[in-house]
Amino acid sequence: MDLQAIHDVMIDVAYKAGDMITAASPSPGSLGEKKNSADLVTETDQAVEAMVSGTLKQKYPDFDFMGEETYEPGDTLSRTTPTFICDPIDGTTNFVHAYPYVSISLGLAVGPRNPLIGVVYNPFTRSLYSAIKGRGAYLNRTIPLPLKGASTSSQIQTNIGSENAVRNHSSMLAAGSRPLEPLKSLSQALLALEWGSDRTGHDFALKSSTYAKLCRPREEGGAMVHGIRSFGSAALNMCGVAEGSLDVYWESGCWAWDVCGGWVVLTEAGGRVVDGNAPVEGQELEAWDANVERDVGVRVDGRRYLCVRKGTDEMVIREFWDMLGGRLSYGP
Repeated sequence: MDLQAIHDVMIDVAYKAGDMITAASPSPGSLGEKKNSADLVTETDQAVEAMVSGTLKQKYPDFDFMGEETYEPGDTLSRTTPTFICDPIDGTTNFVHAYPYVSISLGLAVGPRNPLIGVVYNPFTRSLYSAIKGRGAYLNRTIPLPLKGASTSSQIQTNIGSENAVRNHSSMLAAGSRPLEPLKSLSQALLALEWGSDRTGHDFALKSSTYAKLCRPREEGGAMVHGIRSFGSAALNMCGVAEGSLDVYWESGCWAWDVCGGWVVLTEAGGRVVDGNAPVEGQELEAWDANVERDVGVRVDGRRYLCVRKGTDEMVIREFWDMLGGRLSYGP
């Protein structure tokens, strides 16, 4: 496969999707619900996915396609056929409320442990994150990730372009050549966490108790993290960890289309994706980074993810797992 050519096509499709998203005006009459009133879908979600799948299938007819709006229970990722994985609007609730933390998320994977290309585009800030496995991750195609820790602020400033939102954000991270310090404790960390649309039952209770423990003082058995943010887009949360503005992101209950694009961006920026659950005794390798050759490790369709930025000590991962008061039931 010509990964560079496929990457470029995916970016073109993402830009076209972004134009559709910014041109839309979702109204209460155009909304639908999936599971409940917190799990929304709009006509724009469906129209964008139809455009994305149609364009990609025409260009690559032998590839599979998995999208949020056309997924059927029981659909699985092929281990041999390249599969485009799409969330047409990651952050639909934000989109409905005009909160500009919204993205089109596109990934290409061959099997559940081998994401190859990631493209995540926020059309409201015109921030494009993209990566090809083994070739690094970039903001707007030219700015290497992570942003924090760039060798000089001029390295970022030279490549920023004219978009104010991107320029201001990049300038903030580059100010004074901010170093990307090693992360050795959760007490130094800014975390992204999400409530999700399942608001009852075991996993919701576990999330709630874990959030409280992460914030609790260390003298009381907590982690005393710097802070917790809940932005509403898994793909953009992962890109925030990739660029170094977020340190850790814990997620459960989302799907392959939420994370595939951001996964490649994050790992190519030097970050890691491991299981959102702590390892089970005797199955330690299943909780760590995906290993294609050995077919072990976390899966893009595993529905539980712990993401950490470049420079994170392995003990921070274990410290987070120690904060969990049980096991999430999502995933295999």
